[in-house]
Amino acid sequence: MKENIERQLAYLEFANRENSFRHHRYSDEMLQYELIRDGDPRAEEEAERMIHSAEMGHLSDDPLKNLLYLLICNITLVTRFAISGGMEAEKAYNASDLYIRKFDGARTTAELYALHREMIAYFVKAVAAAKKGRICSRQIVGAVEYIGTHLHERITAAALAKTAGLNVSYFSTLFKREVGMSVTEYVISKRMEAAENMLLYSDYTLTDISDILCFSSYSHFARTFRKYYGESPKQYRSEHFRANGMK
Repeated sequence: MKENIERQLAYLEFANRENSFRHHRYSDEMLQYELIRDGDPRAEEEAERMIHSAEMGHLSDDPLKNLLYLLICNITLVTRFAISGGMEAEKAYNASDLYIRKFDGARTTAELYALHREMIAYFVKAVAAAKKGRICSRQIVGAVEYIGTHLHERITAAALAKTAGLNVSYFSTLFKREVGMSVTEYVISKRMEAAENMLLYSDYTLTDISDILCFSSYSHFARTFRKYYGESPKQYRSEHFRANGMK
């Protein structure tokens, strides 16, 4: 098997030389990702240049599939560099999953190129926003990551402080100083973001969403949602629902 792969690679190298094809240099490829990690808007122009480069890999004879595979490879690296730049990991992975589903639903290369531009712009802005409010303390980073993956459970400052190895008073003060809001306010804001996404992209019932996000009752959920978005969950879904996240 190994010898067979080596023979195939040798032939591919020969064919590429005969056709004067070479992959782009590593440093050229890395520039767009380094700019994304820095939250630098120049990443958008660089990523656009790279995706249209004649030196991009040949992964399929079908132009649409070839571009799809390239974009999936691309977003994998974009996601990792965005996280290293300060973007919340769970948010980055969820954005990656969402865009891959969008890529998969595209029917033309023009759609894929447009989605690629949208994806790069999203990650650049998300990293830039994360850097503005960068959290420094290891304990608070851990707490924020925990909250992001446990929105379906009851979350208290006391429990987070215990996990962080801090007394609750100091932890609460540190959290508010670094995050800009109290633990309770932050948890609610994250639950509202999750609720908005579920209303936009899922077929969960309104009651299901309320239960999943650990609200004491649907009325509590609806009141909180209206406070954030100016309308009830039912109204919001009716006006903004995007079936399968593809519209």
